[in-house]
Amino acid sequence: MKYINEINKRKTFAIISHPDAGKTTLTEKFLLFGGAIQTAGAVKSNKIKKHATSDFMEIERQRGISVATSVMTFEYKNHLINLLDTPGHKDFAEDTYRTLTAVDSVVLVIDSVNGVEDQTRRLMEVIAMRNTPVIVFINKMDRDGKNRFDLLEEIEKELKIQLHPMTIPINSGKEFKGVYDLSQKSLVLFTAGTKAEVDQAIEINDLENELLDAKVGKNDANILREDVELIDGVYGDLKVEDYLSGKTAPVFFGSAVNNFGVKEMLDTFIRIAPTPRPRQTTVREIAPAEDSFSGFVFKIHANLDPRHRDRIAFLRVCSGRFARNTYYHHVRSSKDVRFSNPYSFLARQKDVIEEAYPGDVVGLFDTGNFKIGDTLTEGEDFYFTGIPSFSPEIFKEVINKDPLKTKQLEKGLMQLTDEGVAQLFTQFGGNKKIIGCVGELQFEVIQYRLLQEYGASVQMNSLPFYKACWLTSTDAKKLDDFVKYKQANIAEDKDGHLVYLAQSEWFLNTERNNNPDIEFHFTSEIHK
Repeated sequence: MKYINEINKRKTFAIISHPDAGKTTLTEKFLLFGGAIQTAGAVKSNKIKKHATSDFMEIERQRGISVATSVMTFEYKNHLINLLDTPGHKDFAEDTYRTLTAVDSVVLVIDSVNGVEDQTRRLMEVIAMRNTPVIVFINKMDRDGKNRFDLLEEIEKELKIQLHPMTIPINSGKEFKGVYDLSQKSLVLFTAGTKAEVDQAIEINDLENELLDAKVGKNDANILREDVELIDGVYGDLKVEDYLSGKTAPVFFGSAVNNFGVKEMLDTFIRIAPTPRPRQTTVREIAPAEDSFSGFVFKIHANLDPRHRDRIAFLRVCSGRFARNTYYHHVRSSKDVRFSNPYSFLARQKDVIEEAYPGDVVGLFDTGNFKIGDTLTEGEDFYFTGIPSFSPEIFKEVINKDPLKTKQLEKGLMQLTDEGVAQLFTQFGGNKKIIGCVGELQFEVIQYRLLQEYGASVQMNSLPFYKACWLTSTDAKKLDDFVKYKQANIAEDKDGHLVYLAQSEWFLNTERNNNPDIEFHFTSEIHK
């Protein structure tokens, strides 16, 4: 319990949403409030050289979307906040799902114009499985969108979560006048481009106060009074324990691009969001307040700084104290490792740290020792559980267009597929390199990064495979015979494990029925 003060200061959360809901913009506003940055980047504008702080890869800046999780650490009101900005695009959902294992709570951004979208539903299913506490931010209230109550009803119905409005908007679109903060009993009037340091709240404890009519007009004041009466009657006061158990999600309305409604949410987040929580392992539950250090790698990123060809493993500290230049036990390899330059992050900027505590995300310089899911401890052998891995659904052969760059291509494929958003297979008995991904956009990113970061020019040709299955069997001869008979469909993953690439569901089911002594696994987790 000697680190309890440090633990209680920390809040670690992810921002998630469907693409274009304003997630990266909201991230920047948080950083502005925390004083971590002075000006926001223009996420959408190609003319302006300042780009979103969290979008650090060149392809992200070109396309205006996030394709990799960024980690940012900042301070706000004596709390140390670790914020993980995730990709919204469905092709990068794996990265987002893994990130959700490294946080203690989530802020879900919903576009008031489009409401709930497919990707949001999928993300909420993952969150519900873990009972992760959620705060909802309904964004773009300054645009003509859906009715406020229709939106609340749609979110509750589609995402199967009970909502609790903390602010209520006064109109929307061109008529948007601001929000009334139900818990603070204050009116916050909307002005475009609000400065982070300006507090605009006007205290109105009694809604019958004529000041409300003077500020928003009699008609809108009366509608607000009815809204508040209705919300008080239906929702009552927020029960923080219901939020912490994932049953209830507090809701805020605002406009991230205009810095509006963000402060109210951030202040509530600081007040109610959970401090680091216990984590389940293969042996027992690990409490944050334990004296011994433990943590797990949930993300790997190659070439965070293209000039130095560095490779960073992102480690979530789960218990105890992580210290620079201290030896820790790498469970999978049974080796002791130490780190002379562990980092904290503000997107691409890295600062060397001396120590870190539960909830913190630390960047570890990696020479190829780490895989996603690896655990570091002070000697105990266990793995943190619940870190997902996925079977690819789209497969492409990598054709090298420049034989002089074969070495660079090999290195690039190894490093980029180590990041966990794609898997690399080598056709059995041959040299054909096959990449498997969950989404089409991932191939585009890999092709682009191979050229930009490794100088390797490639063509990617689609292959007619439907699923990758890892093979195991207690009968070595039967497995051997199967591999010889099905050579065109057999490959090895990066660790030399056998994989069957099925052309269709029918082929897969046929092989499973014909080979009862061979097990077909949909993820490589079996080899851990």
